[in-house]
Amino acid sequence: MAERRLVLVLGDQLSPDIAALRAADPARDRVLMAEVEDEARYAWHHRKKLVLVFAAMRHFAERLRRAGWTVDYVRLDDADNSGSLTGELARAAAHHAPSEVLLTEPGEWRLATAFDGLQGALAVPLRRLEDDRFLCARADFAAWARGRKRLRMEDFYREMRRRTGLLMDGDGPAGGRWNFDAENRKPPKAGLSPPGPARFDPDPATRAVIDMVGARFPDGFGDLEPFWFAVTATQAEAALDRFLGEALPRFGDYQDAMLRDEPFLFHAVIAAYLNIGLLDPMAVCRRAEAAYREGRAPLNAVEGFVRQILGWREYVRGIYWLKMPGYRDRNELGHDRPLPAFYWSGETEMACMAAAIGQTRREAYAHHIQRLMVTGNFALLAGIAPQAVHGWYLAVYADAFEWVELPNTLGMSQYADGGLLSSKPYIAGGNYINRMSDYCRHCRYDVKAREGADACPFGVLYWDFLARHRQRLDGNPRLAQPYRTWDRMDPDRRDAIRDTAARFLARLDGRG
Repeated sequence: MAERRLVLVLGDQLSPDIAALRAADPARDRVLMAEVEDEARYAWHHRKKLVLVFAAMRHFAERLRRAGWTVDYVRLDDADNSGSLTGELARAAAHHAPSEVLLTEPGEWRLATAFDGLQGALAVPLRRLEDDRFLCARADFAAWARGRKRLRMEDFYREMRRRTGLLMDGDGPAGGRWNFDAENRKPPKAGLSPPGPARFDPDPATRAVIDMVGARFPDGFGDLEPFWFAVTATQAEAALDRFLGEALPRFGDYQDAMLRDEPFLFHAVIAAYLNIGLLDPMAVCRRAEAAYREGRAPLNAVEGFVRQILGWREYVRGIYWLKMPGYRDRNELGHDRPLPAFYWSGETEMACMAAAIGQTRREAYAHHIQRLMVTGNFALLAGIAPQAVHGWYLAVYADAFEWVELPNTLGMSQYADGGLLSSKPYIAGGNYINRMSDYCRHCRYDVKAREGADACPFGVLYWDFLARHRQRLDGNPRLAQPYRTWDRMDPDRRDAIRDTAARFLARLDGRG
């Protein structure tokens, strides 16, 4: 029998057909999986995220064993755990002396560079294979981007629709339109009764992980229980089934809505499963398309859902690998305010922020509008350092991995890339939040007041942001109307708004 090869499988590569496993032979090759301290602590991860990844890894290792693989599995609490993936790989390679190490390309820059550094230190060759679970290869995205004056997601998304045939009728888009956003912005109303995501009781293996995380991270961020995430492909498929059958038909209408006591509304809550490999993105899109073709869900809902996967998910990954490593340091607006402590505690008088952060603490989840137009909007308006915002988003959400989170945060949310991802800063005052949620009716601030101690911070900070950054943003056509409105205000009122904003920011900084 030929010498064995060693196959390293990472915690976000839990797919049986991942490239490195396809290239190996279960009859003679050995798999290595490892829970390590470096990965558990490089960000202050939500404890539910730690449980999700480690429990899913343990279940996947058992799945591989049942399929005939020999699996070496290193647990976080093993006495001889080296603490790093490179350390575990080097140790396993020295022990087993394989003819070759196979690795599917890591999704994050920091891990890719760590394995670059290990390449020459191993006594055996390290062969890295492309992660082809994604729908647009990194080289294909770079080819699409080459020579373009703008790198807009909408352009990329249309190209991907044509390439994959998803939601296409011949050469044109299904329904005659590429985008149904205008139909997907309904405010919430009473009596919606959303089904919520599928929930799964922890089995003994998952319960062991919960106990381990509780013991090793007693002061970690977020509630540890109740834990209900899917940790196997079978459970993830059941979660997808529930969404497609019960929530997708109304997802489009209310995908931008927010309700204080309904954290999930009609959202799928499957991003974490896609990002660690329990679900296949093309299969998910095909099943959603089938719901439209078979009359089980309207086109506006299905198109909006497919766009999040085929469009945004693939697009931000392409941007990440195209622009790293320098992208992480972008700060085009020069924002430098520290992240307020209430981002971790949820203790703030702003009802929308308290709701979004409190939900994040409990569930390791908030939907895209809560992230973009509440917590992200506030950070942008208040001038918080984008790298601090990035660190927070990376830590607190179960679906957050840097390749997807960083461009969404620095580019889309914080405009720190100067407009590479978005044509204008995603800013809004309290009126937007009031229209799209029930938060404001429970708030101590007055969303209608534009000045004074009771004025909604979002409102005064909105105008203050525009005034502070006028030199940079004045020529942006999408901000022409807000600047005209600002200019028409009485000068005394403008001064009062900016004074209210300054007082609020001083209190935020502990100076007032």
